[in-house]
Amino acid sequence: MEQDYKTSDEEVYQSTLRLLKERGVTTWDIAELVHFLQSKYFSKITIDICEQHVKKVLMKREVQNAVITGIQLDKLAEKQALESPLLEMLIHDESLYGIDEIISLSIVNVYGSIGFTNYGYIDKMKPGILAKLNEHENGQVNTFLDDIVGAIAAAASSRIAHNWSKIEKE
Repeated sequence: MEQDYKTSDEEVYQSTLRLLKERGVTTWDIAELVHFLQSKYFSKITIDICEQHVKKVLMKREVQNAVITGIQLDKLAEKQALESPLLEMLIHDESLYGIDEIISLSIVNVYGSIGFTNYGYIDKMKPGILAKLNEHENGQVNTFLDDIVGAIAAAASSRIAHNWSKIEKE
């Protein structure tokens, strides 16, 4: 007999936040990336405003799905629970393995195409938490996570750009 299974939006949101935190990433860390992207365009922007937009991005189910999927794959690679050659590609974050970027692009485009340029820029610069995630400390695999975090920051930056006139009035 097939069971009807549906996870509540709040459960998925909380799982997303928990997984990010377990991997050493907070919404504040991502907000700092957003601030890095937006402060030269909006002089009155604060990290608190950025964090509010990060949380709004993380409330979208397609973003949650990408976060949960990517982190689970990183964790499986750490446990060596994947077969070759995929295991080695993820452990070494091979440059020709682009599926991590493909999953991240599903996040980037949530708030329009401006997210694409934000993502490319932040992925190239690797400020803040992105630099830390790329160190792969203690054998932690972040092949998906670093791109996902950059994509969340890019999407939140796009959300701010689309809504700045409303934000200024608040």
